[in-house]
Amino acid sequence: MAESVLTGPVEIVGTGLIGTSLALALRRSGLEVLLEDLDPDNVRTATGLGAGRAARPEDSPQLVVVAVPPAHVADAVRAALDAHPDAWVTDVGSVKEAPLRAIADHPGRDRYVGSHPMAGSERSGPLAASAALFDGRPWAVTSGPGARAAAVRAVEQMIDLCGGVVVRLSPYEHDRAVARTSHVPHLISSLVAGTLAGASADHLALSGQGVRDVTRVAGGDPELYSQIISGNAPAVAALLVELRDRLDLALDAVSGGDRVGLSSLLAHGVAGTRAIPGKHGGPLQTTVAVRVAVPDHPGELARLFADAGDSGVNIEDVRIDHDPGRLVGLVELDVTAEHSDELIGVLESRGWVTHR
Repeated sequence: MAESVLTGPVEIVGTGLIGTSLALALRRSGLEVLLEDLDPDNVRTATGLGAGRAARPEDSPQLVVVAVPPAHVADAVRAALDAHPDAWVTDVGSVKEAPLRAIADHPGRDRYVGSHPMAGSERSGPLAASAALFDGRPWAVTSGPGARAAAVRAVEQMIDLCGGVVVRLSPYEHDRAVARTSHVPHLISSLVAGTLAGASADHLALSGQGVRDVTRVAGGDPELYSQIISGNAPAVAALLVELRDRLDLALDAVSGGDRVGLSSLLAHGVAGTRAIPGKHGGPLQTTVAVRVAVPDHPGELARLFADAGDSGVNIEDVRIDHDPGRLVGLVELDVTAEHSDELIGVLESRGWVTHR
């Protein structure tokens, strides 16, 4: 068990979006991949996509990756440790303390290293998978007490082969981090979206990009996210208490006409947006939104992006606002301030209507 160079084979238990994407990324790197899933149709689909072959009882994987729904991670990790006593085992679930506690009495617990890629999609299943899903994405490695150094190295090598960026955290810190950056935002997005469910058509006709931005992640699978949030209950509950206190302050400010207090809460929110890291983990850049009117015809977006590419200006971010009542969409292209005039000049010379 001193081996620390990942050469394969790698067995992936669970061939949904994450598991199949992981398999495709490892196959891209030339490793042999074995696939296992309770649903044989998922294995057949993933195999047809070139993600590997179906696992057989006699296989001896070097590394087993558990990619099953959160409620089943601990049992699947235990099963993998039992079935493959010479293999390292990891999982890609979004909660890390609970599985570690669940295998605390297992004799093979030193072969287990938790991990969690910060990548995903509102889509699910193997057909939504992509070998590029993890490229440049943070991927937490959460080794528990007593985990073998060689097991940690094998997991980190897997992440490197998949294009991910290793971030080392304790299981405790990981769960609090994802509560803050993922689980609570998803829950709050769902609560806001829930206020729309019974709204009148006249009210919904005024929907703009703001409400779409706030509620986008609420479209995720309720069963999956209830498992995720329940599995991280202590960290999520602590943040919800903090949010409840802020909501009480907002309610008092709004109902009491306290514009100073409300402005302070809103300014604190602005400070939070500025704390989010920019691309490549660096500080946020000061950008300018160049707004472009785009006719609602096939091929117009492709033409816009081609013209923007010809300008030589790097696009930092893109947002699309297309309300049902308008015949044109509004595309916002975020660029650094010093390059905005250059982009506008090229786009207007090719007939685009722009403004800042």
